[in-house]
Amino acid sequence: MILVTGANGGLGSATLAALRTGGATATGGSRTPGEGMRRLDFDDPAGIDLTGVTTLVLVSAGYAEDDQVVARHTAAVDAAVRDGVRHVVYTSLAGAGDHLGFALAHRATERLLRASGLPWTILRNGLYAELFGGLLMWSADGAGVESAFGDGALAAVTRADLAEAAAVVAADPARHAGRVHELVGTPITAADVAGRLGVPHRGIGLGEYRRRLLDETPGLLPFQPPMLASIATAVRHGFLDGTHPDLAELLGRPSEDPLETAVAAASAARPRVAA
Repeated sequence: MILVTGANGGLGSATLAALRTGGATATGGSRTPGEGMRRLDFDDPAGIDLTGVTTLVLVSAGYAEDDQVVARHTAAVDAAVRDGVRHVVYTSLAGAGDHLGFALAHRATERLLRASGLPWTILRNGLYAELFGGLLMWSADGAGVESAFGDGALAAVTRADLAEAAAVVAADPARHAGRVHELVGTPITAADVAGRLGVPHRGIGLGEYRRRLLDETPGLLPFQPPMLASIATAVRHGFLDGTHPDLAELLGRPSEDPLETAVAAASAARPRVAA
């Protein structure tokens, strides 16, 4: 049986759906499980039960500080070893993402897997097209967008493609044992998104972006402003625009157009101005 962690999240739920569509015997695990899922709380290591699981799709539990993320992943891998899981598929971060503020937890988890004695596959996922579009900032009147991305491009990838790729690997893990797949898409820019939206794009400096994150964006957790600023500077300076054939090879088709998905995400955030 295949078990997908984080099955109530965007990537986990899409991966589970792709597996089931393909006829695989798969279930989900979550801190707040739905019907037929297992309760998995990585902050409660003693309660993790992976008995009967042959392949574990470990969706990164990255929504926290690095030490907490690594502790959660350690608990999951330890349970996999204890309960006889035969293969772990981990959703990591693209190799070019080493410059990002949240890369360390991913690389630490990769190291942990390599030392575990378990067969493993690492999926180095590029940044979501949905995220790229969502990070563009609309003017108050909805007439244009701003960003700190400059003229830099991001080899963005849709969440749906990453989920399908994870399902392909999890359905036949032995074929991918010991492999690291770089799953990135087609480079797009903020100007590309703005052009498709039919609005102008105005660039802002990294200092102004950081100020807005700190002073004008309520609800961000302490680790998030530096994380988001690191994305902006990495895109701006051309560190995340490289392509790779792995995704299309896994999917057996060209990857989806990330621009369309980024545009949809940006459009959904456009302010509605009363007439």
